[in-house]
Amino acid sequence: MADFDHEWTEQVCIPATHPSLAGHFPDQPVVAGVILLDRLAASLERNGHGMLRRISAVKFRAPLLPDQAADLHVAISAAQVRFRVTRGDELLATGDGELA
Repeated sequence: MADFDHEWTEQVCIPATHPSLAGHFPDQPVVAGVILLDRLAASLERNGHGMLRRISAVKFRAPLLPDQAADLHVAISAAQVRFRVTRGDELLATGDGELA
């Protein structure tokens, strides 16, 4: 993610006890994409970059299962945000957004 002012990576792991997993999907739980987007928003705030204003594009390419570790890669430049979620060499999600 070249040409960005700030970049970082942090690990994401959604526990099997997360309340959203019971209904998404019973007997075969998958981490909902909105949970990953929530982790993105929290990471931006925690790292001092303010609130996420909007997601302009997102593509979920592969599922993340409960208790699986993944890496959230975030890059920002001015108000532009680019992110991706990977598990090893596998790309799980990509997207773009804007800061408030």
